[in-house]
Amino acid sequence: MITTPISEMLGIKYPLIQGGMAHISDAKLAAAVSNGGGIGLISAANGNLKWIEEQIDMAFDLTDKPFGVNIMLMGENIDEIAALVARKKVALVTTGAGNPEKYIPMWKEAGIKVFPVVPSVALAKLVERSGADGVIPEGGESGGHVGDMTTMALIPQVCDAVSIPVVAAGGIADGRGVAAAFMLGAQGVQLGTRFLAATECSISRTYKDKVLKANDTSTIVTGKRLGHPVRSLKSPFSRAYAKAEYTSISDEELENMAVGSLRAAVVDGDEKKGCFLAGQIAGMVNKEQSAGEMIEEIFSRAESILNGGAKWVK
Repeated sequence: MITTPISEMLGIKYPLIQGGMAHISDAKLAAAVSNGGGIGLISAANGNLKWIEEQIDMAFDLTDKPFGVNIMLMGENIDEIAALVARKKVALVTTGAGNPEKYIPMWKEAGIKVFPVVPSVALAKLVERSGADGVIPEGGESGGHVGDMTTMALIPQVCDAVSIPVVAAGGIADGRGVAAAFMLGAQGVQLGTRFLAATECSISRTYKDKVLKANDTSTIVTGKRLGHPVRSLKSPFSRAYAKAEYTSISDEELENMAVGSLRAAVVDGDEKKGCFLAGQIAGMVNKEQSAGEMIEEIFSRAESILNGGAKWVK
């Protein structure tokens, strides 16, 4: 069985963190991933304190295994959310869109491990100095907000730059990706898009079917003009948005085009108005399974690949 310092640090069977996908990662999915041997996350991206607390309490009812919360630092009610997760004493907090330095002492006092998601070596070094327990460098192959660096190039450079554990993210869907991440120096992996096809994932049927039908060229990156690029599946919305970026439309109008588009995908399954976030590995996701089945399959394959590595070395 594959174990690393990440497994031991977080008290989990496999060194796998579920990505904190906005409006998607709820208690049901997080608990399923945790029960399956990884560590699941609840996304706090909507900023609704009541909903977040309800989801945390629900997760505690659904699993006796560790789980965590993902917080976007540029979102709403961040101070209140940070205090809430400290009070609830979840096992892990992952963060995005900034440096969580001001909250780290409070979280660590509550016994919470802190793993910021970062797009660059510079930010990885910064969060290490801020007291993070680990770091999650995420390549631009991922779904949602993306950076410029690819996973293959970013992971080894971060591993060389920091002394805290590294969890690789972006473009990982199966055992091959896990094995590759370990070879690059990572001690764990974070997966998001693969879990969109989990039976416990509550996205709309339209969303799930689009992921299952995707191929290698099914995603597109939009939003570069506004400075926060996002990767999603090609759709009437994403194509219209990409086209609008190269017109004289104002930035405000461009921003307004996206309002409600994620909810339209996740909840309503609106083929025309929805923004269906997914990574480039969507083309590798071709069957629905429980989260537990996915995790067992992924790590069984990774172990087989790593054990057979000697055949390449003479």
